[in-house]
Order: sequence, then C-alpha cells, then structure tokens
Amino acid sequence: MTTPGPSAAPAQDTPAAAPQAPAAAPPVDNTTPFADYDWTWLNGNPRNKDVAFDSKFFTPEIRADITYTFDFNRPSDDSMGGSSELFRSNEIQLEQLGLGGDFHWDNVRARFMTQFGSYSTATIRNDPSYAKGQWDLADADRYLAEAYGGYHINALHGINIDAGIFMSYIGLFSYYNFDNWAYQPSYVSSNTPWFFQGVRIQIFPTHHLKIEPWIINGWQSYASANARKGLGGQIKYTPFPWLNIISNNYGLGHDDLYIPNRGRIHTDNSVEIKYYDKPGKTIDKMALSFTGDLGCEFGGGVSCHNDSNGNPKQSFVGFMVYDRYWFDKDLFGFTLGGGVINNPGRYLVLLPPINGETAASAAINSPYFTENPGNPFKAWDASGTFDYMPRQWLTFRFEGDFRHANVPYWSGSGGITPPASGGLFPGTNNGYPTEYACMNGSPSVTVGGCATQGGLWSPDLRKREWLLDIDLMVKF
Repeated sequence: MTTPGPSAAPAQDTPAAAPQAPAAAPPVDNTTPFADYDWTWLNGNPRNKDVAFDSKFFTPEIRADITYTFDFNRPSDDSMGGSSELFRSNEIQLEQLGLGGDFHWDNVRARFMTQFGSYSTATIRNDPSYAKGQWDLADADRYLAEAYGGYHINALHGINIDAGIFMSYIGLFSYYNFDNWAYQPSYVSSNTPWFFQGVRIQIFPTHHLKIEPWIINGWQSYASANARKGLGGQIKYTPFPWLNIISNNYGLGHDDLYIPNRGRIHTDNSVEIKYYDKPGKTIDKMALSFTGDLGCEFGGGVSCHNDSNGNPKQSFVGFMVYDRYWFDKDLFGFTLGGGVINNPGRYLVLLPPINGETAASAAINSPYFTENPGNPFKAWDASGTFDYMPRQWLTFRFEGDFRHANVPYWSGSGGITPPASGGLFPGTNNGYPTEYACMNGSPSVTVGGCATQGGLWSPDLRKREWLLDIDLMVKF
C-alpha cells in the first residue's frame, strides 16, 4: 500500500531512422529526489511518464476504476468478504472515482483525492476508531482518500512536513489499483493499512534516500481507538535504477477498541528488482517484488508468544512475491504472484461483512466470525494478471485469483445476509450485527435461513474462493 516515489523520468529516446550525430541527452532532474531514474516499472507506482496538464499552482489528477468480479462460489446476495478491493460478485461496480490533485506555491503544498464509489463504504468499515465518542468521523472522512496540507523546506535534498490523511506505505501495493501489477493483492497488503491520519515528515538526506517519520492517530484509523497515539516511519532507498528497497515500521499505539493497554508493533519490508530491461525486444522488461511482514500485539491478555501466564499468542507473519513481464513496448503486461499469512488472534484479518458487521461492531464481538485472542487464521493465495495498456492513461485488466483459508471465511452460495421479513432470501441486514439473526420472534423461513420461528440463521462461509475480475482503470 504504497506510492514509492515520483515517476518523473522522461520517456526513452526513439532510435534514429538513419545514422546521424547523437541527439542531446534529455535533461536530468537533479533537484527532485528519485526523479533522475524512471520508476514507472515499480509495483505501487503510477506508470504514466507524462503529466496530462500542469501549472505553477495546481497539478490535477483524475482516476476512474470500474470492475466486474465473478465469484465462483456464487453468493446469492452478491456480497463478498475478505478483500479491501473486491466487494460485490456478478455486478459491474464503480470501485473509485478520484478527483483531486496537488497544489504547490511558494513552498506551500496541499493534496486531496476523493474516493466516490465502493471505497467510500468499504474502506471506512475496517476502522473501528470512529466508534469512540461523538462526531461522525465515518461520514466526515469517507469520501476522501487523501487530504493534507504541508510545507516544503529547502534543506538537504528537501524536507516536507504534511498533516492530514495520507496514504500508508505498508504492504507495497498502492491503494489505487491503476498503479499496481495486480488488482487483488495478497494478504500482507490487503490486510494491512491503506491510510493514516496525523503528521508525516519526509526527509531526503540524499537524492536516493528518504527517511519519513509518522506521528499518527493509530493503525489505519481516522481517530484514536484509545488514548495512546502511534509512531511509525519509512526508510526508502533507491541506489540503482533497477532496485527499490523499503522498510516500514509501526509501534507504540494502542489500537484495539475498548482495550486500552494492548500494544501493537509491526515491521514491513520490501525489495523490488528490475532484472531484465531490453526495450527493443518482444519481452522488454521483467521485474520481481518481495514483501515480508512481522508483527504482534501484547498486553491486555495477549502476548507476542504463548507465555507462562496463559496469555495466547497474537501475531502476524506473512510474505508475498510477484513477478511481472512487459511485452511489445509495454503494450501488454503479465503478472504471477501470491502470498501466505499466519495471524493468530485475527487482529489484522478483514472481518467478513456478515449482517453488516464492521470493525467497530466486531470490538463487541461478532457472533459468526470471532476475533478472540488466539483464534487461528492461516491463509494463502495465488493470482495471474493480464494487462492491455494501449495508452499510458488507460489499463484493461483481466485477473484470476484463488484464495484459501484454514477456517470457513469466504462467502458461499447461501450468502452472508440474513433473511428478510416474509421469508425471502437473500434479505437485508437486521441492524444488529453483534447479535444472532432470526431470533426473538423473527419471521419463520424454511429455505436458506431460520427453520423455525425464533430459530438461528448462519452465514454460508467457505474455505476456498475462486475469482475472475475484469477491470477498466484510468489515470490522468
């Protein structure tokens, strides 16, 4: 979940038709960090080499992301879980419409980007912090993916101080699918933060090194789940045009709602290598990315390992690997990848939206998919992605994914929505996600729900999920 750096390198020169004196080399930007190399090949970085429009005061940015997903489990309510990118099956859905850009004048800077579409609902439901106290932060912030202001200091190779909502770097993949090698990333990315709210300080000691501390409200949160704030930061190093190294770390914060003494630490480390670059060949580029994560929670009845006091292990271990190929002058792309996680305690597992369940209601305890201390969760996945990229602003994507968990987790054919009144199924959320559906005088249904008056309904969860998605993505 990162936007590793600017993609400001100019396009490569076109070979001359006949022998002639060598053309002058394009100017090299020696003032903007990372701008002297072409980083459009990176996973998590925009691939367009040009800016469609710019001015001294404002650089606009427009994004549109539309997807059709077919879940071979065929959930009857079209509702999918376990993803921060795909939410509805067998429907054409607007994932995100992003309108915004960057303001820059007299060293003062600001950026905003909207998230109209599925993101405006699905992203906020994974943050429990807004449930504490008053003022509806969920509605206040749900339509903004990024919104911050800041100041640029002309020292070293640049220092930026920004405050507001900004993208997280944990998990390598960008929040914006256009920037990525795959649409549905593996668990290390999909189950870790997409955003933070607070203050970040970007320090560039050299042209190829960034040190970035964060002072933030908490882990993927608009507010603070408890009194203690979180600290984190990134170190990014690009010594060669074919190598990108990133280390992200987080700690201090107490991020479990209603559990004020439970701490969380996390380390996330990625390396991206472009190991083949032959622009004139049929296969013109190849690149590899590897990401590994370790984390745990401690205090409040859990520990980073099973301790002598009987506190269960609450940890996160995972990795993901992706291999990318570009063909025919970057007209086509193909990616193979996947990953594995082990997350006992499930504190970073995306809670399935059963009966409208959210991360905030789960803090009171979900009756269907629990996240109690020590609850096991192990999962792995694999994907294949084919891209057709006729313009630098446009990507058509075709992707297949297989995902597996050691416990029932994915939506099955019976769906994850309780019966509606009158016995019809699928129905609508009953409004009480922390309680069992179809109890205390709820209607009698005989198919797919509660068998008798006041009986219990159960969601249909499966251990496996096959997905096919077709995506159209635009970025100007």
